[in-house]
Amino acid sequence: MQNYHPTAAIIVIGNEILSGRTQDTNIQYIGKHLSDLGIALVEARIVSDDESAIIEAVNHLRALHTYVFTTGGIGGTHDDITFASIAKAFNQPLEENQEVIELMRAYYGDDRLTPARRKMALMAKNVTLLKNSTSKDRAFQFENVFVLAGIPSIMRSMFDILSPHLKPGDRFHCKTITCSLQEGVIAEALTQIQNRYPALSVGSYPFYKNEGVGVSFVVRGQDLGKINKAADEIIAMVKDFGEEPILEK
Repeated sequence: MQNYHPTAAIIVIGNEILSGRTQDTNIQYIGKHLSDLGIALVEARIVSDDESAIIEAVNHLRALHTYVFTTGGIGGTHDDITFASIAKAFNQPLEENQEVIELMRAYYGDDRLTPARRKMALMAKNVTLLKNSTSKDRAFQFENVFVLAGIPSIMRSMFDILSPHLKPGDRFHCKTITCSLQEGVIAEALTQIQNRYPALSVGSYPFYKNEGVGVSFVVRGQDLGKINKAADEIIAMVKDFGEEPILEK
């Protein structure tokens, strides 16, 4: 058994997210794909286009987690300050990355390589550019921090490029038990089960349907043996309350 449990955090950067004008969809994509790799996403922050806020978030989270991913703020307008902020977080000088300049020159041509576009090549001196043979996009890595675009389609392309560079952890497993009990009835008993299995996530999710109310219990973690034991305890708990549990496939 591998017994490796990496963790990750996401920093979503952008005033447009905080204002509600733009809805973030990147957290869901990154979280799902990290889970598939056995990497636990344990924190997501949304910060404004503010240099000090970005620096504080990056430095705090990169010290806590195996990987940190930022999204947004790498364009060419005045409020795109992610590259400059991360360079400061790492105490690195900011310089024009010549590989990025050549990529933009090939794409736009010299006549359309404007100062705003050249700004997108300003980044920390020791940045690592990650690429593959099927995409013109590049993912940017500063030690354990990966810098991604905010536009979902580009972000997904960048994430797909960097994912082979992540060390997978132990696989996550999940079991779901459903019953017609109400959440408040089983709260105390469920808490006791969670306390007996601190390494697992034991969640309860009430639902309301035409045929009545009920709750789904989801047990998730990386130790299948403990997941099976916790699920058996939940099944026994439901039966003790006089209901018949359904173990979903």
